[in-house]
Amino acid sequence: MIGLEDRQAMVRHIETAHAAGARVRPACEVAGITVRTLQRWQAEDGLLVGDRRPQAERPTPAHALTEAERARILAVANEPRFADQPPARIVPALADEGLYIASESSFQRVLRAHGQTRHRGRTRAPQPSRLPTTHIATAPGQVWCWDMTYLPTPVQGQWFYLYLILDLYSRKIVGWEIHDRDDADHAVHLVKRTALAEGVHAMPNKPVLHGDNGSTLKATTVLAMLHWLGVKPSYSRPRVSDDNAFVESLFKTAKYRPAFPARGFADLEAARAWGCDFVHWYNFEHRHSGIRYVTPAQRHALEDRAILAARHQTYLQARERNPARWSGGTRDWSPIGPVTLNPERDAVIRDHVNAEDIKRLVA
Repeated sequence: MIGLEDRQAMVRHIETAHAAGARVRPACEVAGITVRTLQRWQAEDGLLVGDRRPQAERPTPAHALTEAERARILAVANEPRFADQPPARIVPALADEGLYIASESSFQRVLRAHGQTRHRGRTRAPQPSRLPTTHIATAPGQVWCWDMTYLPTPVQGQWFYLYLILDLYSRKIVGWEIHDRDDADHAVHLVKRTALAEGVHAMPNKPVLHGDNGSTLKATTVLAMLHWLGVKPSYSRPRVSDDNAFVESLFKTAKYRPAFPARGFADLEAARAWGCDFVHWYNFEHRHSGIRYVTPAQRHALEDRAILAARHQTYLQARERNPARWSGGTRDWSPIGPVTLNPERDAVIRDHVNAEDIKRLVA
């Protein structure tokens, strides 16, 4: 159901786009309505009074509850024995006594009408599940992901700890440290050092830092540092393993590299030396498959468009030299667009693209 003001604004945008040369049908599709809907709004008074369904007078059903039945339902639901029971338990209990007053849904409607649908009883009310938070990165420095992983040592049960911050858009490792113990102070120092290195203080819009629900990353000292830096914290949903998939994928790449010691690191210095070599390789040598096989450093510096354009020209020239070897077009070397984090990213991108299309049609 579309409100009157939204209808009028939508019709104005469609008419503006049509006057600028756009066809009515594609303009309506971008706006999310059909041409028939637009015609009905214009032919009738749909642009003057809006949708009249909420104000329609509907006759009372013949089988509706009477006022006496409603009063009885309310009295029974407020009896001491049922004061902490929901309708789903009240109705079966009454049925066991050979008494049926109304269905569970009727009890629920009557209680709702009298403002008594809150949680009944002393137990904690069910909490709504936290929806995944989608972040969209259209440039470097907008969304960071961070996490901590264990690095093995020759001693069973002893670990080194790799703290790492990844830029979501470019996949570049913008900050990392390796320590011999898991401590929130290490996370505080890493965030502060990374923010200084990336010039967060000069950014008009500070980045979002997404991490898991680990106690280290959610410590009070960490939150205080993020607040001081102006960085917005974001956390994964509990017990959901794919809410920070980009960092998890990076950790897998690190641990399955040939240079990673299968028997563990001899000491902390060896672990840090490996980390330095890995980060340099990953940022400046590794051609990442998720960003059209350019290095994270190249994408972070916004050099990927020129590189991919030159690569595309090379493929076109190769096809011109030997056209018989090409059955179709060349490989797609178009740059990767916005990068999103979390499951509902497809719907978010679709809505974002629709909004941008409407702006272009109006312009």
